[in-house]
Parts: sequence; structure tokens; C-alpha cells
Amino acid sequence: DLAKPPVNEPREPEQFLMQTPQGNPLLLSHTLQELLSKDSVQVELIPEKKGLFLKHVEYEVSSKRFKCSVYRRYNDFVVFHEMLLQKFPYRMVPALPPKRMLGADREFIESRRRALKRFINLVARHPPFSEDVLLKLFLSFSGSDVQNKLRELVQGVGDEFVTCRLATQAKDFLPADIQAQFAASRELIRNIYNSFYKLRDRAERIASRAIDNASDLLIFGKELSALGSDTTPLPSWAALNNNTWGTLKQALKGLSVEFALLADKAVQQGKQEENDVVEKLNLFLDLLQSYKDLCERHEKGVLHKHQRALHKYSMMKKQMMSATVQNKEPESVEQLESRIVEQENAIVTMELRNYFSLYCLHQETQLIHIYLPLTSHILGAFVNSQIQGHKEMSKVWNELKPKLSCLFVGSSSMPTPPLSPPEGNFFSN
Repeated sequence: DLAKPPVNEPREPEQFLMQTPQGNPLLLSHTLQELLSKDSVQVELIPEKKGLFLKHVEYEVSSKRFKCSVYRRYNDFVVFHEMLLQKFPYRMVPALPPKRMLGADREFIESRRRALKRFINLVARHPPFSEDVLLKLFLSFSGSDVQNKLRELVQGVGDEFVTCRLATQAKDFLPADIQAQFAASRELIRNIYNSFYKLRDRAERIASRAIDNASDLLIFGKELSALGSDTTPLPSWAALNNNTWGTLKQALKGLSVEFALLADKAVQQGKQEENDVVEKLNLFLDLLQSYKDLCERHEKGVLHKHQRALHKYSMMKKQMMSATVQNKEPESVEQLESRIVEQENAIVTMELRNYFSLYCLHQETQLIHIYLPLTSHILGAFVNSQIQGHKEMSKVWNELKPKLSCLFVGSSSMPTPPLSPPEGNFFSN
């Protein structure tokens, strides 16, 4: 799996160089809008469960770009994810949501659907992935054996290092201080991730509070209606020929409609913020996490293998020196020399892979920064949701206010609801 590609080997037709300014293939020229417009993929849950004994969840995956819909199971996503990692080990491959074996409740299934939607949209908008046959097959193949088809596409092809014609030249395009830049970028993106993680948590709480507020408003209105609908007879000695309670009940009975409308507005605001704010924050967090995972693969993968190969080479050289000093058999010395040559070739290939990995990391870092303006989209959606939500609820509150006047029909000097009494005076003598 560490084969060195020939320098002039042609690339596969589906392989795609990121859009770059002329002169330096390392630098990207995409905009956020260009990435977002590559495709918009919907992932919807299919209500029916198939299977005789083991029930499973199925999704309808619809691509705007390919103008088609296909049915996919979670395991189809898993194989697709594995093939992407196998073919593009030096790129940001977003993680999949976890698979829950038993007792998957509705909340978990919906959460996983959202995560799968974020995953496939990030993949569909990633420049190399978006032009690869793996994606096209996953989004357009309607046969039942999609998993085998995906594996067949990758089998025997080699990863991006083998198929990219620039792989062996990657070092020439990298800045001299690439290691320092990599360390600084990694630290910056780690800090950005931590901040966005906290923002997402707060946004979730804000959206959740709106939905909780809706529930409270609905119950509040129902209790007022229940109070107004109470049929318990009123003793004559309590009424004292005054029909105030009857008038109040009649007025209270009709208020549940407005409170139900207020609850509906609050739910709409909460749901809108879940979709337009929380989900976009989750999308960006998924992207940032995939960058962190990529950095870890770089350090624990190709870099670690390179260091081990150098250590092995050093040990071989020591063995060679020892064999020469001890005048061992020529055959054993020749075998050792052959192994050293093989190890030298392996080290050269690993060095090339290491530089290509850094080359890809440099481009993936640029992609992260291309996505950063998404922050303004998220903030705009949040502000608009708050403005619209408060505006609509304010309108209902204002429509409700005149209906309260009948509650104070007995007080001619009080055309509007009274203010709350000063604190401490309510029960004063």
C-alpha cells in the first residue's frame, strides 16, 4: 500500500484537481458560495421498516445536482465512508454518527438522520470528493448491491497518492516552514472548534427554551380555559347578587385560542433556530472535527510509519557494519544489502507520502478558512429568527390585550389591566 506512483502516470478520468490559481496548484480559489452551490442533498426518513426479523431504518437520499433519489441504509453510508477513507486518506472525511444496535428511539433516529445529512452534504461539496465516481455512484445508483459496487470502484485502484500526478512533486509546492504553519493552523482551528462547540450548546439551549416556552404557554392557556369552563355551582351567599365570576369565566374561556397561537409561534421560532442555527453550527463543527481527525491521521499514520522506517533502516545499517567487521558469508551480506536497498526505496516513498499528506493538509486548511464566512450566515439566521419570532409574538400579545378589558368590567376607572402591586404591599394591612 506504499507503492510509489510513476511521475508521469496519467490520472483516472474521475480524479479532480482542486480549483487553483494559475501557477501554484497548492493554493485554492474557491468561494463559500461555490462550495455550497455544488450540491444540496436531502436525507429523509422512510417511515416503513423492512425486514422479517431485524427491522432497519431506510433513508431517501435526494441530490439536487444529480436530479435523482435513491434509498440507502445506514450500512451503505458506512461502506461509502470506508471507501472514501481508503481512497482519500489525506483529506477531511467527516465522521459518521454512531450506530445504535438496540432500542433506537425516535429522538436518536432523527438525530442520526440530521448527522447523515450533514455528512453527505460536506462530502458532496468537497472539491475532490464532488468529482469522484464514488460520490456519483452513492447518490445515483439505484440497484440493491450499492455496497459491492462501491468496493469494486476502489479495489485495485490505489489511493490519491497513487493516482494524483502531482503526488511526487508535492514537496516543490510546499512553503519551507510548512511544519510551523501546520502546527499554528492546527492550534488555531482547535481554538475555533472549542468556541463553536460552546456556541452550538448555547444555541441548542436557546432553541430548546423557545420550545419549552411554547409548551408552558399552551398549558397556561388551557388552564385559563379550564377555569372558565368550570361548572361548579356558585353559592348565592358568595355571589351576593354579583355576576362577576360568571363574566370572568366567560372571558377566560376564550383566551386559550390566543395562548395556543402564541405557543405555535414559539414552536416555529424554536424549530427554525434548530434548523437554521443549530444545524449549521453542527455542520461546521463536523467539518472542524474532520480536520482534527485528519491531523491525527497524519501524525499517527504516514509520519509515524516514516519514523519507524527510518529506525528500521538505521538498525539494518548497524547490522551491515557488524556483518562486514565479522567477515560473514557473502550471501548473507548480499541479502542484507538487498534488504537495505528495499528499505531505502520504502523510505523515499514514505517521504513522498509525508509531503503529499502535508500538501493535502495545506489545502484542507484553506477549505476550513473558506467555510469560515458561514459564521455570518449563522448569525444572520439567528438574528432574523429572533426578530421575526418576537415580532409575530408581539402582534399576538397586542391582539390579546384588548380582550382583557372585560376582565375588569366592574371597575370603570380601570380601562386597562392594573399594574402589579409594589413588592411587599400585596398582603399589607
